[in-house]
Amino acid sequence: MGSGFKNYGESSNGANDTFSSYGINTNVPQNTFQNYGANGNAATETFTNYREQANVGNDTFTSYGKESNGVKNNFINYGKSFSEGTDKFISYGKDATGDETSFKIYSMNYTFKEYNKEGSTTTFASYSNETSPLETSMAASGNKPGVNKWVEPGKFFREALLKKGTIMPMPDIRDKMPRRSFLPRVIVSKFPFSSSKLQEIKKIFHAGDDSSTEKMVTDALHECERAPSPGETKRCVASIEDMIDFATSVLGRSVKARTTETTAGSNGNIMLGEVIGINGGKVTKSVSCHQSLYPYLLYYCHSVPKVRVYEADILDPTTKTKINHGIAICHLDTTSWSADHGAFIALGLGPGKTEVCHWIFENDMTWAAIE
Repeated sequence: MGSGFKNYGESSNGANDTFSSYGINTNVPQNTFQNYGANGNAATETFTNYREQANVGNDTFTSYGKESNGVKNNFINYGKSFSEGTDKFISYGKDATGDETSFKIYSMNYTFKEYNKEGSTTTFASYSNETSPLETSMAASGNKPGVNKWVEPGKFFREALLKKGTIMPMPDIRDKMPRRSFLPRVIVSKFPFSSSKLQEIKKIFHAGDDSSTEKMVTDALHECERAPSPGETKRCVASIEDMIDFATSVLGRSVKARTTETTAGSNGNIMLGEVIGINGGKVTKSVSCHQSLYPYLLYYCHSVPKVRVYEADILDPTTKTKINHGIAICHLDTTSWSADHGAFIALGLGPGKTEVCHWIFENDMTWAAIE
């Protein structure tokens, strides 16, 4: 699907254009907007709910509101595709006077270039990481009502597939989070980390009211402070020392962390080579750690009872050469999971009626006891 819009509202006076709900529920839509509202006066351009619930897709906005006067551009709730797409905003509001441009509720994969930072007002609020590798709590998560029930191929699979010779799709396991670093425990322990200390935290990170940074902080605090799911033990950690302490407190002092070696094979078909069950393939307990979005590196770690963990050589299905070494975890007890969880949408069964397996994504990890 492709749409192109060029030179509309150019040199106009008081133009009012609204684009709502286009590109919804489509496969790889591509929309291009060029030179709209350029040289205009007091125009209002609104884009709402576009490319929502689509699969991937790309939208490009070039030279809009350029050399204009008093133009208002609003982009709301866009790019919320199920598999990450791309949004590009180039030369918007450039050389304009008194323009207002706002971006609200947008996805992670975006580019903003050459926007007017002085003569106009530009605001960014509530960008989201909807394509983060794993739900922070597998048991508690589920799709929101009304959301298009599409799940990326290979994101969830049955345990029977974990055998030599299987050809299967691999999801995009790339780390989508911004690059950050762990802080030493002696430093991170001095930072407040509690909803009751929100104002103090905002001051430390220069987070304004209703800013994207405030939203990021409050979301992380909410997830870290919520009650654990049935059978879950959880902790948010911001230092490697705290992560090791939590893992050993759950599993004992003899532990090993594992993750998938690289992202090779992502978004394509793979073949499995040698597959080995950790600890002989016995049912065990593990600690899985997933990144949370926060100003410094923060992991949400939780114990996962009744699992089997596997490591597997990942091969190119055509050449049969090894391209990666993956770690997969299979959750054997799904009785407490939401019926709307993406795993059941993908596999066609409900809570407690199937095991659910998934790969460990880039920079996430799972800890298991060494036996």
